[in-house]
Amino acid sequence: MYLFYFLLGALLFVGARVCGRGEWNEEYTSLRQTRMLLGVAALGVALHHMGQKSCAPWHKQQYIVHGLDFFVPIGFPLVALFLFCSGFGLYRSLKTKPDYLRGFFKRRVAPIVAAYYLSELIYLAVRAAVGQQMETADVLWYLTGLHMANFNAWYAVVIVFFYAAFYLAFRYSRSDGAAILYVTAFTVAYTVFGACLDHQDVWWMQGEWWYNSIIMFPLGLLFGKYEAKLTAFFKRGYPFWLALSLAATVGLFHLSVLVSEVWWGYYGENWDDPLKVLHRLGSCGAQWLVCVAFVAFCFLLLMKLRLGNRVLGLLGGVTLEFYLIHGVFVELFGYNFQEIAPSLTYIRDVPTYIAAVLACSAVATALFRWLWKLSLRALGLQRR
Repeated sequence: MYLFYFLLGALLFVGARVCGRGEWNEEYTSLRQTRMLLGVAALGVALHHMGQKSCAPWHKQQYIVHGLDFFVPIGFPLVALFLFCSGFGLYRSLKTKPDYLRGFFKRRVAPIVAAYYLSELIYLAVRAAVGQQMETADVLWYLTGLHMANFNAWYAVVIVFFYAAFYLAFRYSRSDGAAILYVTAFTVAYTVFGACLDHQDVWWMQGEWWYNSIIMFPLGLLFGKYEAKLTAFFKRGYPFWLALSLAATVGLFHLSVLVSEVWWGYYGENWDDPLKVLHRLGSCGAQWLVCVAFVAFCFLLLMKLRLGNRVLGLLGGVTLEFYLIHGVFVELFGYNFQEIAPSLTYIRDVPTYIAAVLACSAVATALFRWLWKLSLRALGLQRR
């Protein structure tokens, strides 16, 4: 495991260059740089899911194998990077591409919906193959997509909601500021609605992961609007802002653990306390602060660190495909398949488990991408 962490650190910095004094990575928000950053985040999310499967404290003791403990609690700030870059990327495209909103749903939303249902069909087939007992009603619910066969596919559902909010806000608002305000109001309403729902594993919106980093989407829009001014601001006193964002990330993360796991928390299904929704919102607010600090640190770091890793760039270009398919192997090589059926084989050795999941996920991502493109052509859709 020590070797794994060393190799992971090396991977992040292969091809990178630190800008000298007075120099800046002027392309730190470019598509190339953000793709590499999202490649890092995608790898981190996969390790987060592997950590949850191998050493999360909610498993029975005989199935806990330590090694990825660091990644177990950090899924939400990694997802925050995706949401921030989605909001920022949409705003930049709106301002640089003529008639960007024309055909927006067909070009940007429908392909994500197609990818979601393709992943659901694949997971449903795998569930059947590993021996899950399903009634006809279960299969039909899975086919609707409301009862998710792929637990990790929630992100595709969320991003469709917020793409739709983006379109409606910017299509019918008189100014960008008003549109961002409307998206922010939608974000708050969406979060409150999510906090009112109790936990389940398979239905939409029933878990804090659906909303505990979502604030970064409207903040990505806001950053897109004021990018030049904010960049100039952070260049002044840069070492202070970099150190502050790092310290805030660490400090606020520990505070969020106290808030969400000790003081209040998200799990209140059996409480008679009418304040359980407020407890969830308070826990969410603490995690939102972590997301803001962490994303700020990552982009401040990119202002001086020019990424150049082609592997991360390739992964950053297929994050949706990788995100939707890697969980198959997290489960197939874990101690069981999503708690409902035996796994293909149980790989207890953590480094071997990581290598097997990532190797199979790389091949499966390429196959998924190919199937996705075929389905888009069959449906008469054009990706992006």
